Amino acid sequence: MLKQLLAKCIEGYSLSEQEAYDAMIAIMSGEATESQIASFLSILRLRGETVDELTGLARGMRSQMLRIEYDEEVIDTCGTGGDEKRTFNISTAAAIIVSSLGVKVAKHGNRAVSSTSGSADVLEQLGIHIQGTPQEAKAALKTKGLAFLFAPFYHAAMKHAAAPRKEIGFRTAFNLLGPLANPAGCKRQVIGVYSTAYAEKLAETLKRLGSSHVVLVTGRDGLDECSITTETDIVELKDGNIRRFVVTPEECGLPRGRLEDIQVYNASQSAALLRTVMAGTANESAENIVCLNAGVALYIAQKASTIHEGVKLAKEAIRTKRALAQLHRLQTREVENYA
Repeated sequence: MLKQLLAKCIEGYSLSEQEAYDAMIAIMSGEATESQIASFLSILRLRGETVDELTGLARGMRSQMLRIEYDEEVIDTCGTGGDEKRTFNISTAAAIIVSSLGVKVAKHGNRAVSSTSGSADVLEQLGIHIQGTPQEAKAALKTKGLAFLFAPFYHAAMKHAAAPRKEIGFRTAFNLLGPLANPAGCKRQVIGVYSTAYAEKLAETLKRLGSSHVVLVTGRDGLDECSITTETDIVELKDGNIRRFVVTPEECGLPRGRLEDIQVYNASQSAALLRTVMAGTANESAENIVCLNAGVALYIAQKASTIHEGVKLAKEAIRTKRALAQLHRLQTREVENYA
């Protein structure tokens, strides 16, 4: 199956949604060889994935994933990764702050593939348990407000793509697909995207997949986060409508910062910087970029009416030590047997 679809792609044709779905099923079933998978991902990356292809691939990925049935609304702050800027784990820090304010966060993530430190790597450094079953995840959401959903566990069928993805090294369609396949079925998300052109494609894809409110962010300094150093391009999907706008740090009440203040070399350094943010002792750039991204998350969660208001709430969570208390709460493991 994938061999036939590869032949179509190499001739310059794009795939229909159904063909892309079939390609993903072939990959996840073990039917495709590693060289076929690598070729498929490379071709798509070279010419750019279409909305039909992304929708079909996401539907295929969702059809095989282990799901979490949770009866309250949850959000996610999972990014695409691959911006190659060596920043600390900003979206993970934002998730901790947001969850300290009563928003349920099902944080989907993995170990580093194309970055310095994946969310799983930094949580391990922080001593935060990565929930191993849907029952544990539901327990963490209920008692702590945040669960980490380790992608390889919930997407076990993707193991066939792991080796070719690692070998080719560059970002691929799978970077884009991760945020589209949250096991908790999040309809509200903040998604960091390394390219604003891809943000538009993802917004269209998520519209087809039934999302209610998603904000896709691309910093003009190349970050797949809301940037503290420059403007951030926003693509917002809300209630079926898609719009574009630009956010600056200043309009959210923040001064511009420096990229070098938020860069790290490994998961240990990332964890150390994240701890200082929660404690209120971080450098200004680090604290402010986390609050900016947390502000967006609070906005999509309907906890704040604007991003600026969300930033103020995040700042207050740090000032009152709420964020630090949440970090300490997440580091305990007393609720794991909840069913």
